[in-house]
Amino acid sequence: MKNLSKQNVINVVNWVLSITLCSFGICLCTKANFGLSMIAAPPYIIHVKMRELFSWYSQGTSEYIWEAFLFVILCIVIRKFKVKGLLSFATAVFSGVMIDFFIKLFGGNAPYESMAARIICFVIGAPVISLAVAFVFRTTMPPQVYELAVGETAKSFNLKIDRVKLGFDIIMFVISVSLSLVLTKGFTGIGVGTVIVTFVNAPMISFFGKLIDKVEKN
Repeated sequence: MKNLSKQNVINVVNWVLSITLCSFGICLCTKANFGLSMIAAPPYIIHVKMRELFSWYSQGTSEYIWEAFLFVILCIVIRKFKVKGLLSFATAVFSGVMIDFFIKLFGGNAPYESMAARIICFVIGAPVISLAVAFVFRTTMPPQVYELAVGETAKSFNLKIDRVKLGFDIIMFVISVSLSLVLTKGFTGIGVGTVIVTFVNAPMISFFGKLIDKVEKN
């Protein structure tokens, strides 16, 4: 019973850390302005455009509205309403609130002018996001909608999850570029940082995952 209780605590802690660290990392990468990951870029790009029309439309708000849209698309694709998607949306709202909190804490969305500060933000932010994803893989709490969509699509069509993940990443990259060109007439939210994260994300997640497992076993 004590082991079960300890595991439940670890489960919740991993979930909270995954959301908090991911939001913090997204904030740092936003301030760095070298480009966000293909997952974080679409809501950021939409936020940049919508902020011109609605001052209340924050980056965090854009995050969970975008995830609500993804959930609707998921239900259409698999032709089934997933109740767990509502819990995943709640997770997205928590993530959005935390993104707005960190953005406000760091003085807004505008990137730092100092190149040194921008590099520091990216060098810290990118690994922090990978660490957050490593925590996501170690909790049974509701994931965000993107992770849910990958898992449910693979399950519904009996596909290998790694192939589905790759397919989703490619689709998200195309969507990010398309949104940026159409809404901002440029490559807003996409840059060299996007390319770097694409190549180093998986190895960093694996590294942090092994580190977390060692710590939690002790």
